[in-house]
Amino acid sequence: MSQFIKIYPENPNPAAVAKVVKILREGGLIIYPTDTVYGLGCDITNSRALEKIAKIKGIKLDKANFSFVCHDLSNLSDYVKQISTSTFKLLKKALPGAYTFILPGNNKLPREFKKKTTVGIRVPDNSIALEIVRQLGNPIVSTSIYDEDEVLEYSTDPELIFEKWQNLVDAVIDGGYGDNQPSTIIDLSGDEPEVLRVGKGDPDIF
Repeated sequence: MSQFIKIYPENPNPAAVAKVVKILREGGLIIYPTDTVYGLGCDITNSRALEKIAKIKGIKLDKANFSFVCHDLSNLSDYVKQISTSTFKLLKKALPGAYTFILPGNNKLPREFKKKTTVGIRVPDNSIALEIVRQLGNPIVSTSIYDEDEVLEYSTDPELIFEKWQNLVDAVIDGGYGDNQPSTIIDLSGDEPEVLRVGKGDPDIF
């Protein structure tokens, strides 16, 4: 039975966050708020949960372009090759924020992502998301939840999200209304930064 868990962004309740973290550690899937749209996520270390998300999205796991949602930049060296000082400065300037940065992956990536040469790193400016990842102790793998409604591409109302997703996930976190604009994606894996998608974050940050 899926849980609907209310968490206030101003001061995330540690007990409520701990409940979410327990679900993640046990291989559960959550829908949670970010600084952009609501995301579908699981513990990066749980293979079974990763497979479940790929199945929901209708894609093969090794082909999936999921983001790694981190608490801060201290996890970078776990998944990303050494980056230049200028790249690191850009990340420091932009994060936490409404960006997904594509960076060159290293050989420590989880088994499911070994074939990937790049990873998408996200540090959302949302206290609920950051507190979940901090308590969990490692990143969550995440993807945006789309809506079939052509007018509203992304679901923003947590109650409607719960109605629609309760049979597919273990918990939906109500952190208030979400945004309907996704993150700005910037590829930093090549010689020059390249904006792949313009979203909520300012694409001219560099």
